[in-house]
Amino acid sequence: MCGIGGTVARRAGLAPPEIDALLRMAGAMRHRGPDGFGVYRDARAGLCHARLAVVDLATGQQPLGNEDGTLWVVFNGEIYNHVELRAELVALGHTFRTRSDTEVIVHAFEAWGEAAFARFNGQFALALWDARAEVLVLARDPVGVRPLHVAEHDGRVLFGSEVKALFALDPTLPRALDPVGLDETFTFWGTVAPQHVFAGVTEVRPGHVRVYAGGEVHERPYDTPRYPVDGGGFRGSLEDAVVAVREALDAASALRMLRADVPVGSYLSGGLDSSLVAALGQRAKGAPLTTFSLRFADAEYDETGFQRSMAAHLGSDHREVVVSRADIAAVFPEVIEHTERPILRTAPAPLFLLSKLVRDAGIKVVLTGEGADEMFAGYDIFREGKVRRWWARAPGSTCRPRLLERLYPYLSRSPVAQRAILQKFFGRNLSRAHLPGFAHDPRWQTTAALKRLFSPEQRRAAAGVDVVTRLLSSLPADLPRWSPLAQDQYLEVRTLLSGYLLCSQGDRMLMAHSIEGRFPFLDREVMALAADLPPSYKLKVLDEKHVLKRAALGLVPEAILRRTKQPYRAPDAQSFAGGHAPAWADEVMGEAAVREAGIFDPRAVATLWGKCRSRAPAEQFSNSDNMAVIGVLSTQLLHERLVRRAPEPVLVTAETRVDRLATGRRPSIH
Repeated sequence: MCGIGGTVARRAGLAPPEIDALLRMAGAMRHRGPDGFGVYRDARAGLCHARLAVVDLATGQQPLGNEDGTLWVVFNGEIYNHVELRAELVALGHTFRTRSDTEVIVHAFEAWGEAAFARFNGQFALALWDARAEVLVLARDPVGVRPLHVAEHDGRVLFGSEVKALFALDPTLPRALDPVGLDETFTFWGTVAPQHVFAGVTEVRPGHVRVYAGGEVHERPYDTPRYPVDGGGFRGSLEDAVVAVREALDAASALRMLRADVPVGSYLSGGLDSSLVAALGQRAKGAPLTTFSLRFADAEYDETGFQRSMAAHLGSDHREVVVSRADIAAVFPEVIEHTERPILRTAPAPLFLLSKLVRDAGIKVVLTGEGADEMFAGYDIFREGKVRRWWARAPGSTCRPRLLERLYPYLSRSPVAQRAILQKFFGRNLSRAHLPGFAHDPRWQTTAALKRLFSPEQRRAAAGVDVVTRLLSSLPADLPRWSPLAQDQYLEVRTLLSGYLLCSQGDRMLMAHSIEGRFPFLDREVMALAADLPPSYKLKVLDEKHVLKRAALGLVPEAILRRTKQPYRAPDAQSFAGGHAPAWADEVMGEAAVREAGIFDPRAVATLWGKCRSRAPAEQFSNSDNMAVIGVLSTQLLHERLVRRAPEPVLVTAETRVDRLATGRRPSIH
């Protein structure tokens, strides 16, 4: 795990990149990789790297080149099957000088070109610079575990793991929030790549490769979603599927536990997913793990009993951090500096504190259960979509919608609590049950209602793009032939998982404290198997993750297997309510700051913030109020910290320095 960045001139006549600018870029990402820094430059290109040393501690430094110095790579992530790929490449005649997975990337690209990326089982964002052909290749893993941001400015392309790195490389790069990116965030909870929340910046799409060659740029998929069409797919029995799922997860967890040259721990949330991953990881290790849990001072969000039960079951060295509302408010500005995008929930903040606990314990790598709900249909949105489609077959029924009352039991102000509201809210657009996006439509509409807070200028600036229509028009051609559940899963992965969970709650909060997260449920083979399974194996009537629960028998305590699902949540607006909000909150929500940012209507924000500040901390907020307060607060913080003023530049020292300008055609390596 690392931070990567660089720049390439897209036309002749531009000055070479400056070494100090590349070192500032690496310095902006030093939290991602504090174990060493490296730079490469020639007349046209510059690369930089901030290293978190996890594999091949002695010789895995970057940038790394091939034997003749014509192909260079900077790489963030892990290629878990690098040992097997190395054996293939050695058989083809390639020679290796390190044990790193980074060097496998270079030789794999030499051997197979862009087809190499489809062979990688891992989580990655990478840049390859072909100095001979003067071609830049950018690639990102299939679900977007690792970030890769790109901007074009003054004849150059800039890329990096974080937007702060782009600003550090070129302080003249305009800093502004993108109206359409904000519109997507206040619809899908995040942007959908290549859309970005910063104007002039894009993201490489998950599962895609972007190539800059001469004056041309092409972005194309190397990995495409594969769900069964017309009822095809896995043909075995449910018991066959249980065995296959356990074997695939066992292999995925073992790869992530054992292919590291540093200790690996595991998160324990108290739910099925992290518990199963921890159990399989410990079995692969053959010794007790170090496990980490997040506790809450608020009983509504706390899962301590289940966490401790699993830790006792494992016999792990268990560590905990207790988070209060005041803790969330205290770290929230720093959290937003790391997310580099608005958020609608405070959930990343406690995870920021959890990754600090891991770092303080001397652990660099943790296994997590992220991705299980998307792959095995664990969310209420999948059950909700199934019930609503069944209801749509008899829209006049008063019995069918009552099944929705079984959903969202963990919400104190649930949308299914009152039957009249349930009928009105979930009964909208039943005639569109056959169309893609049907299951997600209630969530998207509810979130989009927050746009009432936008200023007239923001509304006008975003008016040219209907973000839902744009998303639905970009779906795979064979999606209508997939099962309804597969369609719902695909959209959940493309929007919430890639655009919010893996970045704002995942990569950014882990890497804020130099922690690498590893996700067995997002293993290439696990994802392919999960996609191939019949819908009824994953969602059996309304029993979510049915096959996964069966696969976990004997590995996870019965109480955890049978507990009512409680998604990870944290106190939201309550953290800033009453008279205890920090002074900075009143400043960024004040009329002058809101008017300067120009994104929200000052009067609407004043009403919302006054409502929040007047409430006692113990009082509950509506779901809409929660999202509105956090959405506006985080957007205002983002503007204050990354738009209105630039982060202070930090110049680091490069242990690896390859300067082709200093020695002509022969690289100088120090």
